[in-house]
Amino acid sequence: MSLVSELRNVGLNCISSHLSTHASCCCRYHKIHKEVYDWFDISFDEFGRTSIPQHTEVCQAIFKKLMENNWLSENRMQQLYCETCQRFLADRLVEGTCPTLDCNYDSARGDQCEKCGKLLNPTELKDPRCKVCQSTPQIRDTDHLFLELPLLKDKLEEYINNMSIAGCWSQNAIQATYAWLKEGLRSRCITRDLKWGVPVPHEKYKDKVFYVWFDAPIGYVSITACYTPEWEKWWKNPENVDLYQFMGKDNVPFHTVMFPSTLIGTGENWTLMKSISVTEYLNYEAGKFSKSKGVGVFGNDVKDTKIPAEVWRYYLLTNRPEVSDSLFTWVDLQAKLNTELLNNLGNFINRVLSFIAKAPGLGYGSSIPDAPGAESHYLTKALAEKVGAYLEQYIEAMEKVKLKQGLKIGMSISSEGNGYLQESQFWKLYKEDRASCSIVMRTSVGLVYLLSCLLEPFMPSFSLEVLKQLNLPPETRLSLCDENGDLERARKPWELLPAGHKMGTPEPLLTIDGNGKKQKSTKSGSEVQIKKSCKSEVSISRLDIRVGLIKKLRNIRMLTPFITEKSVVLCNLKPATMRGVNSSNGSCSDKNGTKVELLEPPHSASVGERVTFPGFEGKPDRVLNPKKKIWETLQSDLHTDAQLFAFYKDVPFTTSAGVCKVQSISNGVIS
Repeated sequence: MSLVSELRNVGLNCISSHLSTHASCCCRYHKIHKEVYDWFDISFDEFGRTSIPQHTEVCQAIFKKLMENNWLSENRMQQLYCETCQRFLADRLVEGTCPTLDCNYDSARGDQCEKCGKLLNPTELKDPRCKVCQSTPQIRDTDHLFLELPLLKDKLEEYINNMSIAGCWSQNAIQATYAWLKEGLRSRCITRDLKWGVPVPHEKYKDKVFYVWFDAPIGYVSITACYTPEWEKWWKNPENVDLYQFMGKDNVPFHTVMFPSTLIGTGENWTLMKSISVTEYLNYEAGKFSKSKGVGVFGNDVKDTKIPAEVWRYYLLTNRPEVSDSLFTWVDLQAKLNTELLNNLGNFINRVLSFIAKAPGLGYGSSIPDAPGAESHYLTKALAEKVGAYLEQYIEAMEKVKLKQGLKIGMSISSEGNGYLQESQFWKLYKEDRASCSIVMRTSVGLVYLLSCLLEPFMPSFSLEVLKQLNLPPETRLSLCDENGDLERARKPWELLPAGHKMGTPEPLLTIDGNGKKQKSTKSGSEVQIKKSCKSEVSISRLDIRVGLIKKLRNIRMLTPFITEKSVVLCNLKPATMRGVNSSNGSCSDKNGTKVELLEPPHSASVGERVTFPGFEGKPDRVLNPKKKIWETLQSDLHTDAQLFAFYKDVPFTTSAGVCKVQSISNGVIS
């Protein structure tokens, strides 16, 4: 069973805004993410989210078990409260200076420092500030529930000590986990004073919700429960099920300490994580990827590059930061495409299949030749020994979840195939020694088939295309299991495909169009020029959003009555005629007849002042070019939150007098 994924998305909306509910927005972003994964050939048995009844049910059941077993405590804690926003602040809405010695990162979040990786409580930050209004929050006392990690320490350490050896834990996961243990486990608060989330089933705390890092990992369980009513056969069956998890390094403690402690505390026979593969950071060009600042190329951008999904998958996996941070650059992407995918892998496969497909007298008429005496053929025997060694290395790497190494080994087999072809001089053998040529060709086409199997986890659509050209169904892939003899067969590539098998039609693999120019033939293969393509220039600063004064209203029947004379106006949309009136701002209407409200600045905001977004600097476009869809690109990230404040992603619409908001529609979409 493949790992299920949980998706917690807060859909969010306004410039004369049509607002929908949180649930509908969550559905919207769930759909967007699913489309990105589909394009990347990433499949799920169940692609779910935690905003579902099953999640609430499973999460609350686990909580009740912890309560029954006395692993929870009640305590009064200090929490940051924003007087301006009139609410307790979620961890993600607090920023400040990291308190860790020698770190002092000035943009640490309320739950974790991005620079040093240390988990934090918001009150530990130096010089904390509210991300919404930038004011300094106050510390207030509030009662909460805590998971008593110190009491679970012995059971947790036994699990970690055993499983980190019995399973495959990457070195960075081991280091991060033991660093946490060395610091000393502390009671961890599992509730929050928020309006959204899973409600706490406890009379005293019924107005609170669970902390996201308590309930989010439980989503793995609850989404499996959506997939099958027999979910306990997977999650409460450690004798027969191995759980593998993959993540970035900043999420390690939540999965190696918090989540296992939660499950252990129930006293039930849970399937705990056996293997974990943790990556360091992938950086972009000269700096870091930043979704909020629009720096980098992201999942919803890559289709526009016209570079095939398998190229992206290959590059990202060869560049996977398994041991240390790695760097994405467009120059390196182009180099790897040309030298590794086209001139190594694509060149080998195309040479073999094209030659066999040639008409008799020039080739084999698409029929795989017989190859008697292959085992005693000098070059072929040497190749088989190398392939056998590589197969052992490949299996070991994949079993230990060293994906980058597994892919590298697969490509090494392709390189050996190219060398084998070149050294054999098969084009001469065809005329001078047809029997030897047949051995080389049958062995080489066996290697092509083997490569389609080895590379399938990394480039599934590429693998399917190779099998199609070989005229083989997908279910014929080797499993490389000793039990069925696949591994032994793979050591003799000339035996992988039967003599006389009719191939399909060979075609060029990995063709590029759009932003990548057409392939051009060279003596060594093919080359592609890739144009740099990312949406780093589409910044919210390109919108000219200002405080406007309402002087007159015409025929706006569905607009919620408002008490302010000011509104927020987008000033650099290309003027359009709406209901016979020349307009340069967003529409106030709603075809479905649902609620519509204006986005309102604070009362004391100055008419004409520009609405800003902290962290995003720059002059706006004079007029937005409708062909470039700047507004449409940015609009999908505009929303209101549960407290009615307006945001671009997690950055508020800000004026000199404070933050913009709406009257009554929370968690809505700005359109």
